[in-house]
Amino acid sequence: MGERTSHPAGTISWADLATSDQEGAKTFYSGLFGWEYDEQPVGEGATYSMAKLGGHTAAAISPQRDDERAQGVPPHWNVYVTVDDVDGAARAVGEHGGQVLAEPFDVFDAGRMTVIADPAGAVVSLWQAGTSIGAEIVNEPGALTWADCASTDPQSAQGFYSGLLGWRFDSMSEEPPYWVISSGGRSQGGMVRTPEGVPSNWFPYFAVADVEATAKAAEEGGGRPFMGPIDLPNGGRFVLLQDPQGAPLGLSQGEFDD
Repeated sequence: MGERTSHPAGTISWADLATSDQEGAKTFYSGLFGWEYDEQPVGEGATYSMAKLGGHTAAAISPQRDDERAQGVPPHWNVYVTVDDVDGAARAVGEHGGQVLAEPFDVFDAGRMTVIADPAGAVVSLWQAGTSIGAEIVNEPGALTWADCASTDPQSAQGFYSGLLGWRFDSMSEEPPYWVISSGGRSQGGMVRTPEGVPSNWFPYFAVADVEATAKAAEEGGGRPFMGPIDLPNGGRFVLLQDPQGAPLGLSQGEFDD
């Protein structure tokens, strides 16, 4: 089973959606993954919708910040990595060529986090657990199973994450180039070069039992599959899609690393 009570440092451990239509996104993803929601107030009438699978926290959906929307930032999934000491990690970001976008801050008693950008501009969050470890279930249909960094400069990005988080990058294919990210001996994500004109970004994959059927359901629900299904050497398959508000994510079918 993919239930978790903690995540080792260096683990991609959480994903939340910042969206322009919270209620519409909740309907889309509950239809796609069977999520139920536990609404957590976060001030000024806003809620952080904790997505649940079998009573376990899987991900979350929240309204996109006004400043992001004003800057033209589209709806997107945020990816989080667990660290033991978020303040120490934030201090080391600049040493490895990255930038701290939001200095470490407490999220009630749930934990402490910072938002950073790697040297190629991909934004990711670092999480130090308090009462919340992040995802309580992974590697099962409807749960987080992988994350990709699409980078304009994979070499500098790899040096950054290796130095800051201790990640290892192993080449899986040369054309197109793709590197598998491992932490503590476990594969958990990948890195690919972005197409021309696309900025660096992170996005999550969620496990599904049938990638084609789920992609079809996503399209019927207003999403837009734009790549795949693509077969993988290990027998798995994946599809990339945009949800109805435009946030990209992946669907993954196969033997999950649990």
